[in-house]
Amino acid sequence: MFCALKFCNLKQMNLTFLIWEGELKDNVYACRGSALKTCVVLGTRPEIIKFSPIIRELNGQGLDYFVLHTGQHYSYNMDRVFFEQLRLPEVRYNLDVGSGSHGEQTGKMLIGVEKVLAKEKPDVVLVEGDTNTALAGALAAVKLGVKVGHVEAGLRSYDRGMPEEINRVLADHCSDLLFAPTWKAREILLGEGVAESKVFVTGNTVVDAVFQNLELAKSKASVVSSLGLERDGFFLATVHRQENVDCEARFRGILRGLELVEERFGLPVVYPIHPRARKQLKVFQIALEGLTLVEPLDYLSFLQLESSARLVLTDSGGVQEETCVLRVPCVTLRDNTERPETLEVGSNVLAGTVPERIVEKTAEMLGAKRDWPNPFGDGKAGQRIVDILKRSLG
Repeated sequence: MFCALKFCNLKQMNLTFLIWEGELKDNVYACRGSALKTCVVLGTRPEIIKFSPIIRELNGQGLDYFVLHTGQHYSYNMDRVFFEQLRLPEVRYNLDVGSGSHGEQTGKMLIGVEKVLAKEKPDVVLVEGDTNTALAGALAAVKLGVKVGHVEAGLRSYDRGMPEEINRVLADHCSDLLFAPTWKAREILLGEGVAESKVFVTGNTVVDAVFQNLELAKSKASVVSSLGLERDGFFLATVHRQENVDCEARFRGILRGLELVEERFGLPVVYPIHPRARKQLKVFQIALEGLTLVEPLDYLSFLQLESSARLVLTDSGGVQEETCVLRVPCVTLRDNTERPETLEVGSNVLAGTVPERIVEKTAEMLGAKRDWPNPFGDGKAGQRIVDILKRSLG
């Protein structure tokens, strides 16, 4: 089999990828690829979304793989609707770990994942992002001598007060294959001493997921219409991160900022409230005025709202990426971000949690032109990742 590296300049996406170009001879590639056994470890809804293109690719190529669900945020039974809506195969293993302290939750997952890996003996374990699930999956694999592939490697907020920052750094440094979404992420990894041979710039699977799942979302009844909204006629807000909703001063600041945004610009602020945030409203005895609270939405419904919003205010890393791809202006309700590419292209600004600054940054982004380049790739990251797995480990 002949394989060559080729630099391909994808100018329309403002991103250069290092991609593989291979010539198949005597079906050697197919035979070796099919022998690879892959375990996909996930446990949160963002992981399901970002893994969906990879799972579809593994499934479509008829490769040997299975999915292990840790149940970090929800049980698999609650997440089953995500798999059904995204037309993904059911998981093979469900640990149903549930909530708990970071140490307790990670420890339970580590024990459960290790048992599954010892039984199944996969060649490689894929983890994604910066969750406790990603850390537990990577640690369990490396302790058993199983190769680890980290999807969305190399992201950094440089805020060690965030549990996610610790998780992503540790996952990166025990992985064998690091799938960096951008060249900036690649340079971060190389700067931390990760061997160049381990790092692959693939683009971000969030682009694949948005492109693929937006088509599925169009087949659903419109949540925009059902809520009495019009395209570009509302703001969408998401607030759920621990450092925001568990800190009364920060949470109050954000919520007051959202109220002022609605008052200032005369558009409803739709807030699908996260269970953690709803709980903290009661704990802090916060009474909201003016915001349109809705129950948590399934992903396809959320994608409909997100793509139709005039602007999104969020503390979610994934939403920062999705709005960039969808060309919907974003205001991030944090003091830092591990997605600096969104700031650089002009799709996103940091507002923190001070109410007046949230209003100021909202006004700034309402004046932004929606013509920024997409820094996260061309929607083929899932295919690239699977191809790299086969070539590196098949």
